[in-house]
Amino acid sequence: MTSGTGTTGDATKGRLVLWTLAAGQFLMALDSSVMNVSIATVADDVGTTVTGIQGAITAYTLVMAMLMIPGGKIGAVIGRRRAFALGCVIYGCGSLTTSLAPNLPVLLLGWSFLEGVGAALILPAIVALVAGNFPAERRPAAYGLVAAAGAVAIALGPLIGGFATTYLSWRWVFAGEVLVVAVILSVARHIRDTLGAGRPRLDLIGAALSALGLGTFVYGVLRSDEWGWFRPRPGAPDWLGVSLVVWLMLAGVLLIRVFLHWEEHLVARHRDPLLDPELLRVRQLTGGLTMFFFQYLVLMGVFFVVPLYLSIALGLSALQTGARLLPLSLTLLAAATLIPRFLPDVSPRRVVRLGILALLAGAVVLMAALDAGAGAEIVTVPFLLIGLGTGALASQLGSVTVSAVPDEQSAEVGGIQNAVTNLGSSIGTALAGSLLIGVLASSFLTSFEQNPAVPAEVKDRAAVQLQSGVTFLSDAQLRTALDEAGVDEEVARAALDANAEARLDGLRAALAILAFACALALFLTSRIPATQPRSA
Repeated sequence: MTSGTGTTGDATKGRLVLWTLAAGQFLMALDSSVMNVSIATVADDVGTTVTGIQGAITAYTLVMAMLMIPGGKIGAVIGRRRAFALGCVIYGCGSLTTSLAPNLPVLLLGWSFLEGVGAALILPAIVALVAGNFPAERRPAAYGLVAAAGAVAIALGPLIGGFATTYLSWRWVFAGEVLVVAVILSVARHIRDTLGAGRPRLDLIGAALSALGLGTFVYGVLRSDEWGWFRPRPGAPDWLGVSLVVWLMLAGVLLIRVFLHWEEHLVARHRDPLLDPELLRVRQLTGGLTMFFFQYLVLMGVFFVVPLYLSIALGLSALQTGARLLPLSLTLLAAATLIPRFLPDVSPRRVVRLGILALLAGAVVLMAALDAGAGAEIVTVPFLLIGLGTGALASQLGSVTVSAVPDEQSAEVGGIQNAVTNLGSSIGTALAGSLLIGVLASSFLTSFEQNPAVPAEVKDRAAVQLQSGVTFLSDAQLRTALDEAGVDEEVARAALDANAEARLDGLRAALAILAFACALALFLTSRIPATQPRSA
């Protein structure tokens, strides 16, 4: 495939193409975080429960996970630009449907299904279109900006959602997405797309197997908080005494293996596979995908943990919480765009390692700073470090993965890449959440039981309730619950102290597992190339 914008010298057109693709990435990422601060409001407005809205968010994640690899192949079949435009149309219809949704079923149709299908077409196409519109030497900067747009959207999501919910309506967020989609479609004609000589056929059996495998695995991960990772929680489904989460994840892995076996069968018969298994044997590609996995595992884990600390432990509003995330966005954007610009020949492996070290340092500094008397200001320096690390990774990884294969396979790489980032995001959030709640419950019960002011029968009742499930509560929420239960002041004070300490223990534990993930990633960077790719 010939380079597009980069070889014509049309800088204005190149910037327009890049900002269009970055806007698409921003929109897709925004939808993953914008409503997290408004779940209760959305639930009341459409006449459902918080659980119903959380189910809609889960379904959106599942649809994307299931269709990401087929979505990448569709781009190779009908053309990347056409897939991008079609995805935008479907996504825009989903956003419009969501903005007008009178009840949960309509919300599920618009938000979970249509937007999920649209995202599965858009995200792989973006990866391929960057490769098709920019020569190899310009791709690190282009991929850096696109990735930064997505990460910044995740950081700004709570701020945008909080502002809209507080001063307007959550529906205006989705209505605004329709307008953004319209603008993207109006300038998409400037995006260059060169198709190969032959158009491959879509492997429907492979699409079904990959969707079932990835969907089953991700569904198991998403249910881990409610059902338990290994030991089933009270009332949760199990098989042979083991949480259904384990069995779902195992079933997902087996289905993915069957999918890969089917793809090998198609290749052996000289038929078009959904995914060429040889791609997964390319050292540089698998190295880049591994770093993508850890990047999103850590980033989404942080975005789960820190807002909980700010909004619940410290009682900040949605707007204040979003504002505290801005330092991360600033350093992320700076690193993702400036590193390729001022250090075009720098070693990708060195930048990736330094980026992971910055992520590790940010997690460790934040973990050390957590204290009963600490305020919101303690997240600033860690967020600067985490943003710097994420931006450094974003400046290199997109170019690393795409340059590992011919440009004709960039759409398939886009599908795999986004499937991997989806897995990383799901596992990072689930790991951080499960460890936080598990340590919180254990710490609370230990502190409560060791307090001589608490009667034995109250300790026993607390133990039973913790076995049934524990929630990350603010002091005000716990005080209200204790008052409603008629608990005397001495016991209430002990419970509040235990809850405050347990919250911090849970947060530290969650950050510790994220720091461990960073340390593990450092040992897996050898597959990242030491020199910048100059040809695809």
